[in-house]
Amino acid sequence: MMNCVYVSDVGRVRSVNEDCTWVDQLESGYTLAIVADGMGGHQAGDIASRMAVDTITGDLGALPTGLSAEACGEELKKAILHANEAVFRQATEHAEYHNMGTTVVAGIFAGNDGIIAHIGDSRAYHYRHGQIVQLTDDHSLVNELLKSKQISEEEATVHPHRNVVTRALGTDERVEVDLNRVSLEPGDILLLCSDGLSNYVTPEQMALTLGSDDLGLKGRADHLLQLALNAGGDDNISVALLEQHEDAGSGTKEWNS
Repeated sequence: MMNCVYVSDVGRVRSVNEDCTWVDQLESGYTLAIVADGMGGHQAGDIASRMAVDTITGDLGALPTGLSAEACGEELKKAILHANEAVFRQATEHAEYHNMGTTVVAGIFAGNDGIIAHIGDSRAYHYRHGQIVQLTDDHSLVNELLKSKQISEEEATVHPHRNVVTRALGTDERVEVDLNRVSLEPGDILLLCSDGLSNYVTPEQMALTLGSDDLGLKGRADHLLQLALNAGGDDNISVALLEQHEDAGSGTKEWNS
């Protein structure tokens, strides 16, 4: 069993929080976490992100017990594709939701083993023994420019189009979902976040925060949020942390509302 916590904040500039975050243990025993960062005019982004999360959690709520991580991952992928259909249909049928969409990064775990699925530039990181590794590859214009060496890492952090995604859920009838396998040892932490965190908090700051045992898991999530706010907080900020417990039989969930 895992310790789980999430925080989400509208930030210092936006008037609406278009992020939607969900973390829980399903009835069948699997742990599921989702961060979705919505986009679109006239509050359509918060509708897209909420629709995505509701569709995914609804589809996975009746998963049978005893599935492998790979089988859970395939079900997660199906649920995300179903969410893409639902959001795309809503955007197509209602003019006020035209072009709305959302990123999504989600993890599902069967015991220690999990699958990370993502579309867009919301990210997953794996923390272990003071080191942090980014598990996802941003579907963004800036990342494409970085990979083709047209811009530097320094230029990427201030690029005027750093929020432009090249792949999103709900903006096209068909979409590709990237999947990554991850295994958590006792003490490891999985961090899922929207770009409101990753654009303002460095991996080094994340690692230092996640290694601060005196804060507790909730305190670490709050500290990451505060770091993003202190750095400007120009976007919505969402953080979900899943910690593999030292004693699998005594895991607890921490919540904020």
